[in-house]
Amino acid sequence: MEFDALMLSRIQFAFTIAFHIIFPAFTIGLASWLAALEFNWLRTGNPLYRTLFRFWVKVFAVSFGLGVVSGIVMSYQFGTNWSRFSEFTGNVLGPVIAYEVITAFFLEAAFLGIMLFGWERVGDRLHFFATCMVALGTLISAFWILSANSWMQTPDGFAIENGKAVPVDWFKVVFNPSFPLRYAHMVMGCYLTTAFAVAGMSAWMLLRHPHDAPAAKLAGSRRSLSMALWFATIFVPIQIVIGDLHGLGVLKYQPTKLAAIEGNWDRMANMPLRLFAIPDEVAETNHYEIGIPKIGSWVLTHAFHGVVPGLKEVPRDERPPVWPVFFSFRIMVGIGFAMLGLGLWSLYLRWKGTLFSNRPFLTAAMIMTPSGFGAVLFGWFTAEIGRQPWVVYGHLRTADAVSPIAPGAVTASLLTFIVVYAFVFGFGSYYLAKLLRRGPDPIEDIRGDDLDKKPKRPFSLPDEGLEGRSRHRAQPAE
Repeated sequence: MEFDALMLSRIQFAFTIAFHIIFPAFTIGLASWLAALEFNWLRTGNPLYRTLFRFWVKVFAVSFGLGVVSGIVMSYQFGTNWSRFSEFTGNVLGPVIAYEVITAFFLEAAFLGIMLFGWERVGDRLHFFATCMVALGTLISAFWILSANSWMQTPDGFAIENGKAVPVDWFKVVFNPSFPLRYAHMVMGCYLTTAFAVAGMSAWMLLRHPHDAPAAKLAGSRRSLSMALWFATIFVPIQIVIGDLHGLGVLKYQPTKLAAIEGNWDRMANMPLRLFAIPDEVAETNHYEIGIPKIGSWVLTHAFHGVVPGLKEVPRDERPPVWPVFFSFRIMVGIGFAMLGLGLWSLYLRWKGTLFSNRPFLTAAMIMTPSGFGAVLFGWFTAEIGRQPWVVYGHLRTADAVSPIAPGAVTASLLTFIVVYAFVFGFGSYYLAKLLRRGPDPIEDIRGDDLDKKPKRPFSLPDEGLEGRSRHRAQPAE
């Protein structure tokens, strides 16, 4: 392997985006989680939801800040390391990225301060509106970023003039063939990332205390764990279905990527479902293959005799690296089924009434804390490495997109990023660990099962004795 400017630039971009994607994957889901907590507080008047909001909003603030810092770095690389890519795609992707800034960033900037610091300065419903706008802003940001990335995977709505991509149909550019399912798959992945992070952190807090500890001490962790697991149990199967539909799109629009994902060298019907193999790119075969006959064709084409393309159908220089694509996909799928298993286990424990006291389950939930991050990362590895050798699929090779830059300059910037990221993200992770170790504040006026016995009053005002009582006390009728 030659570490020239191309390889070093790819390593640098992979390094920065791998760090960056962790934080949006968390904050997109966490913003909606905060909106759900605040909605429940307004709906029930239960002080537990407000306390949970105040705890998780601190985690959101730190994660959001780290995501912004790491994201800015990536945009600079388009000009420094990938100037030829910018020159080719600028007329198409430039406006798409600008739309993200104009819509998502402005929306988040307008309401983030209110969400973080304004609860004592504005009304409760206005604060809830601000929280919803921040959550909406994260989804809009994901919309434009996934649209741009999907266009690179399945480009549409453009023409090439004077060696540059020029938009001819903006609707086809934005809603390119792979975008709808990729967007749904990514957003659902972000929500599940947050669900398992919240569940795992809550399980860890419960494991730190005996199950018969005072209700005020465990109330927040129990409620967070229960809500997160309900979401995961319901939506993991939906994510699996979305992933299956997305796979049909990959078969249609990126057959070579699919062949690499499956380690399939020859075009065939009745393809086995390969659970494990060691692909040999030199000999164009697999070693130590373990598979289920015919099931692969049914999974990929929804027909037992469906034909699956092979890598040998394209020249070697148009194939992606098979090893990382093959194994990244299987790790992602394995994590997904582990999530499904944990969700089904939680249903059984709810039925038994031991969800909060079963220590093996709580330990498993704690171990699954980073599972969503892992699934997102390995999913991105599959998608991005599987696109190679193209940066714009079928139109611009990665080797033709790199800047004419000296390897020494890329090496210096890469080492600088490693040092700076280690410091910034090390400090951020340390602060997050301190927040999580402390956990939500106890709710002193909660007794046992009273959490579930509070009356439900749609968008009620806080109960007597809660913060803000003096601001919201009803005036006597005259």
